Amino acid sequence: MDDPARCPRCLYRRELCLCPALAAEGPIVTRTRVVILRHHTEKHRSSNSGRLAHLALPHSELHDVSAPDRDTPVSVPVLGEGAWLVFPDGPPWTVSPAPPPRTLVFLDATWQQARRMRQRLPYLRGLPMLHLTPVPAAERLRNAPQAGMVSTIEAIATALRLVESDAVAEPLERLFAVAVDHARRAGRRSSAATG
Repeated sequence: MDDPARCPRCLYRRELCLCPALAAEGPIVTRTRVVILRHHTEKHRSSNSGRLAHLALPHSELHDVSAPDRDTPVSVPVLGEGAWLVFPDGPPWTVSPAPPPRTLVFLDATWQQARRMRQRLPYLRGLPMLHLTPVPAAERLRNAPQAGMVSTIEAIATALRLVESDAVAEPLERLFAVAVDHARRAGRRSSAATG
């Protein structure tokens, strides 16, 4: 998808490019490995917050999954020991598991797609779940099907705050606020009830 009016890195219109905000925050280094499993339909959406998180986290991994045809290769991550799936299932965690996760896995998709990915991807079966406590309502890029459901970058920030510190969560939250502001300036609506 080549559009000369858009930044090829962040996919925002060039006059609203998010790359300066990414540079201002600097690389956000975590001790926890972050693996983002992105549904193939999210790849070219400027509202995809998983891409923004991946650009900010130099040691993160972004894997496109659920290709539309069987001939398109998909990336399969090797998750290893200590991997946890961040997903709203089971009781919410208010303190970090002990020992803390080595790897946090995030499903970057619509909520309906994320539920299907969780069921269909064999390497997710058996992973312990990290259900996050609700995040306060904020302006977001897309509508969420119900309260408490958040964007991928917000989930990553919240999980990293739980298992690491505010120091890695806050830059991600600032980047997301810039993305929402730039989307609003581009004429897209945002509200506290979106994800």
